[in-house]
Amino acid sequence: MKLGVLRLGFTVCVVWGGVVFVVALANMALSGYGAAFLKVIDSIYPGYHMGQWGFFGVIVATLYAALDGFIAGIIFAWLYNLFGKTKKA
Repeated sequence: MKLGVLRLGFTVCVVWGGVVFVVALANMALSGYGAAFLKVIDSIYPGYHMGQWGFFGVIVATLYAALDGFIAGIIFAWLYNLFGKTKKA
């Protein structure tokens, strides 16, 4: 079975971007929620600085996460298809 490279890329893009978006919004509403997670995100994505830009910072982190997830999904699907080839009997 082969994975659809772009489909998996878009799926991981939406999921990872959504996770970062929801946690960042929750952190804005509930001070301290997901702070450790967002500090890791802050250290990975260069344009995001936790708590400095408000909602615009949430959008920046979400865009970085979506792009990162898309690339990771494409690479994973490509590697899966490359190494998961089965021989027909």
